[in-house]
Amino acid sequence: MKAAHDAGFADRLRASAEARDAALAKFQPRPAVTDPAFVGRSDRRAAELAQVRAARAEAKAAKKQAAADAEAAAVLAQEEAAAAALDAKRGERKARKALTQAEAKAKRDARYAARKAR
Repeated sequence: MKAAHDAGFADRLRASAEARDAALAKFQPRPAVTDPAFVGRSDRRAAELAQVRAARAEAKAAKKQAAADAEAAAVLAQEEAAAAALDAKRGERKARKALTQAEAKAKRDARYAARKAR
């Protein structure tokens, strides 16, 4: 039995190499098992990204539309104010003209009455 325990130098080297290889094998990366839902998960993530991008584009378009509407409303209000000012100016001119015509008629009537009185 003593011969079984009495290993030679080559046997010890081989045993040492096998032990070293076994220790290194523990640290080697094992083949990864791919998750079957990986493809579905990436598709879902891509769909969510597309949805977020669409929502952002929609919000951007709405903001741009609101700015355009506000600018159009400001232009419309300015045009209405200009039209109102023009109408007021025309109204004043008509009132002044009517007053002038009334004064002219009063002068004519006074001259006519003066002629009649003579």
